Amino acid sequence: MRKIIKLIFLVLLLGIVVNVPIFVFGSEDNNSADNTEIKEINVEIKNRRDQMEDIEDKQEAYKQAIKQKQSEKASLNNQMAILENRVAKAELDIESAAIDIDRTNLEIKKVNLEIEDKDKKIIQEKEHIEAILRLMHKEDGKTALEIILLNDSLTDFINQVKYLEDINKEIGSGVDKLKQYKEELEAEEAVLAGKKQDLEKLKKDLDDKKQALVSEQENKSFVLDQTRSSEKEYQRLLTLAKQEQEQAAAEIVSLEKTVREKIAKMQDKKLEFNDAGLIWPVPKNIITSYFHDPDYPFRYIFEHPAVDIRAGQGTALRAAASGYVARAKDAGKGYSYIMIIHGDGLATVYGHVSAIYVKEDEYVVQGQAIGRSGGLPGTPGAGRLTTGPHLHFEVRLNGIPVNPLEYLP
Repeated sequence: MRKIIKLIFLVLLLGIVVNVPIFVFGSEDNNSADNTEIKEINVEIKNRRDQMEDIEDKQEAYKQAIKQKQSEKASLNNQMAILENRVAKAELDIESAAIDIDRTNLEIKKVNLEIEDKDKKIIQEKEHIEAILRLMHKEDGKTALEIILLNDSLTDFINQVKYLEDINKEIGSGVDKLKQYKEELEAEEAVLAGKKQDLEKLKKDLDDKKQALVSEQENKSFVLDQTRSSEKEYQRLLTLAKQEQEQAAAEIVSLEKTVREKIAKMQDKKLEFNDAGLIWPVPKNIITSYFHDPDYPFRYIFEHPAVDIRAGQGTALRAAASGYVARAKDAGKGYSYIMIIHGDGLATVYGHVSAIYVKEDEYVVQGQAIGRSGGLPGTPGAGRLTTGPHLHFEVRLNGIPVNPLEYLP
């Protein structure tokens, strides 16, 4: 009878052993990464966020001040107030970017600590399982099954079975924890990778903001130098700038129609449009002024029919699409520009050019170098009251300015 009972328990035991998972980890260890350090980092992160909110409030105040001055009558005092506010806002942008970088570095440090903590827990689980295995395989090399079969007492045998059942439950719990640790570790590693990418973008953003500040300061100095703090001279420059832009706009509209009619009569010339669409005429960069931008500093003179793309003085200009050069105007220190006629009713205009490599009626292919960018105050092609080095880029559909960003990749 005793042998029969032993056999029954043996069958039950085999069922338990078969269901034991192969990869097992033990209980959670309490020796995790220093939670105090993580808490301190969280406090620092919150402080940075509070600083960001304060800066955002100040930035908004400068935006409103600029908007208010832009709505008032154009005057040298108003323009200087606008430029001073833009400089102050650019300085805040730099401060904001630096704080954002600091905050991101703290977040990276925090995630690294959490990853270290998970790694330690996984190691501890392995050590715990090794201890369990040593208990199940005693020094004499006998297996747990052999030990149970050698028990003479039914009570001892039942206790052994109960012991293995408890171990099986602990192993099951360990597997659940392992899955949890693995998922958390993978999630934290993904967060870390994202934070590192964010950090690189923030560093580039900081460099861009520093360049923007330099441009704003140069613009302010240029206006003061040109006007010599004279309201009369400033008004004269405004009038000339307005005339310059109106003349360019009129030329563009007239040439759009004339050149297309001319090409249509010439059998050896035809207009096609690149199937891939437009490409960026300068390396993709920060947009300093958008199409019909309400914050455009000279909006009271004319509506901004383009996007201004930040580009270092003398950056190579590429044809955004293949087509015929309708205008290649070198205005000396005035506003110089290139206009290209494309198929599908499209045309592109490249303003504030410091050098021109193409001639009118010349056919250019997409990506071909057509000149160099400008915009630095007082340099060739920049024109009057420019806002610093950039490319003024227009896209026109059937002669009407449209938003270039809707055509650029």
